[in-house]
Amino acid sequence: MTNETNSREIVLDVLLEILEKGNLSHLVLKQALLKYQYLEKQDRAFITRLTEGTLEYLIQLDAVLDQFSKVKVKKMKPVIRTILRMSVYQLLYMERVPDSAVCNEAVKLAKKRKFQELSGFINGVLRAIARKKDSLVFSEPQIRLSIPEWMLSMWEESYGKEKAEKIGAAFLAERPLTVRCNETRASAEETAESLKDQGIQVMRSSFGTALLSIKGYDYLEQVEAFRDGRITVQDESSALVGLVSGVKPGDFVLDVCSAPGGKALHAADLLKGTGLVEARDLTEYKVSLVEENIARCGFQNMKTRVWDATVFDPSMEGKADVVFADLPCSGLGIMGKKPDIKLRLKKEELLSLAALQKEILSVVSRYVKPGGVLIYSTCTIDRMENEENAAWILKELPFKKKPIAASLPEFLRKDCEENQIQLLPGIHPCDGFFIAAFEREQIQ
Repeated sequence: MTNETNSREIVLDVLLEILEKGNLSHLVLKQALLKYQYLEKQDRAFITRLTEGTLEYLIQLDAVLDQFSKVKVKKMKPVIRTILRMSVYQLLYMERVPDSAVCNEAVKLAKKRKFQELSGFINGVLRAIARKKDSLVFSEPQIRLSIPEWMLSMWEESYGKEKAEKIGAAFLAERPLTVRCNETRASAEETAESLKDQGIQVMRSSFGTALLSIKGYDYLEQVEAFRDGRITVQDESSALVGLVSGVKPGDFVLDVCSAPGGKALHAADLLKGTGLVEARDLTEYKVSLVEENIARCGFQNMKTRVWDATVFDPSMEGKADVVFADLPCSGLGIMGKKPDIKLRLKKEELLSLAALQKEILSVVSRYVKPGGVLIYSTCTIDRMENEENAAWILKELPFKKKPIAASLPEFLRKDCEENQIQLLPGIHPCDGFFIAAFEREQIQ
């Protein structure tokens, strides 16, 4: 570590933005890494690991602090609370950092932030934890897995205790980045070889030949295959949307909540230069994210539009061969990538999200032409947002089930229920994700 004190100070500021001001973890961390991109690779790796680890284990870290500190975490000053949280994570999970360095750097940081009078308190608490850390036992699964109790209970009710704990453990496991090869630009084989030529570790995915897991790179923007549009960041589970949709050359595909555009780009790739994909989202900013990806990948058969998916667009009625409705959701399936979700999400929000999804579905389903396909998907593992809404579509909208098993990788077919599949972290090697496919009934 060339600049540990400075790196810890960056982490402190990033965590304060996320935990005390409520900003989104992936955006705040990305901005910080961009701002400090002149730092050594190992410093930026330290910043990433300490930020993400503190967020992932926050519930457990707070339990440890409450055990060793007379002042409970909720009563601490925000700066002190954050310094202690990130320091306890280092003590418990960053073996290469000496305990003495963790304690000393925490004290330095507190003094630098004008909390000299609390430096003794910080030092005492951290040294007590360091002495006892090897004997810590987390008997309660929600503390061991660092998951809100209501969330774990909900999963136990839906999937059983064993699966629920596997799901929780999966969010704490490290996973490489998954990318999808744009095969209209180059074959997956050629792309994989070019990645290896750059010294990047490449692993084949069991989900299909176009999907790769990569690690060992520094900045994604420095990866040649990413810069020239041969790969797009997309989880395996998300890439299944394009595969089960049956998109074929000449189709018109409408993606109603598209940003950052992974599924729309996949559809454009499947169209092989024909047809058209229209990618929509709510704001200029979100649409600009899609446009950046379109420009990078060089697709000519794509266009974008700013549009609120809850507002009906008469010009689009009955026009689309395929509609992708990957809708706003609780995001419970992607907490491994966005750990702050479990810290800010409230149980009562699930009900309002499920209602919003129904509102959007009742609008965007009208864009599907007779015989066309509607794909409803979410990145969550909540039955109310998933299976219950899929059942609602069949009951309330003019659609029938579109079987998807034949389009899935063989190892997933046993978990497919005719037209839908729920993917679970820890059970399946991917993010938590739900997909349901429907065909619009023909007009008699």
